[in-house]
Order: sequence, then structure tokens, then C-alpha cells
Amino acid sequence: MSALSEPALDASLDQAAALCARRGAQLTALRREVLRLVLAADQPLGAYALLDRLKASRAGAAPPTVYRALDFLLEHGLIHKVERLNAFIGCADALEHPADCACDAQHDHPHQFLICQRCGATAEISDPAIARALGRATEAAGFVARRATVEVEGLCAHCAAPC
Repeated sequence: MSALSEPALDASLDQAAALCARRGAQLTALRREVLRLVLAADQPLGAYALLDRLKASRAGAAPPTVYRALDFLLEHGLIHKVERLNAFIGCADALEHPADCACDAQHDHPHQFLICQRCGATAEISDPAIARALGRATEAAGFVARRATVEVEGLCAHCAAPC
């Protein structure tokens, strides 16, 4: 997910708060601020980068503060963890189509990440065919998959374009 404009960011945060409320949870001021930082970034952010940014408004913020907020946001499907980068990105499905999002703690909707090796841009795609193919392959191997994150490294369209 790319960085959002201020109006789009505010709208996404309001949608996230409404999604949490429908689930009986609360997007507290701290959780909202951490989500804002994730969504405002132009690439995935690690927990300590988030902590550094959070300290601009909350001088006493400590690692547990950020990790608890991230755990909540992950649990409610508002962000994903990009394992390869050990960083976090907003969930495109939850924030663009909150009424239709079936995300839960395991992020059961199919999602894959495209990670640019040159500029670090990361995009979430959601291709059910990839999820089905992975499901068939794991089943054929007798493996019971609980969760899958597909991360593809390469060059984004901008970096791959000829000069």
C-alpha cells in the first residue's frame, strides 16, 4: 500500500475505527496513531522505526507500547507483517473495502506481497488463484497449512522501466 493523502488517511482511520467498533473493539488514540504512521509511510516500517516516529508525539513511548498496538492492529486485520522485511504495511482489503473485509487474526483473505529490491516499495496484491494453487500443493504434500504469506522480490514498475 502506498502512502495516502491526508484526507484519504483520515478516511481510512475512520473506517478502521468503525471496523473495530463493529467487532466490539476500540481503536484507541495510541492504536490510531500507530496505524496512521504505518499508513502514512511510503514503504513498510519496522517496529523500531515506528517507535522513533511515535516518540515525536509521545516522548515516553517504549517498545512494548508499539508492539501491543501492532498486535492489536494485526489481530483486527488492519495491517500485515511483511516477514521478509520484519516490517508492517496496511491491509489494502480492510482499509479499501472495510464492509466486505473478512480479515481476522489469521488474515484469511488471500494476500501476497511484491517487494522491490531497489527502492523498497511493497505492494499487497490479493489473487485467490495463488492461494488456491498453494492450497492444492500443500494438500498434495499432506501438509495442513495454517497460514501462508507469499512474498515476491523483484523490481517495481518504476525501477524496472528503462531510463
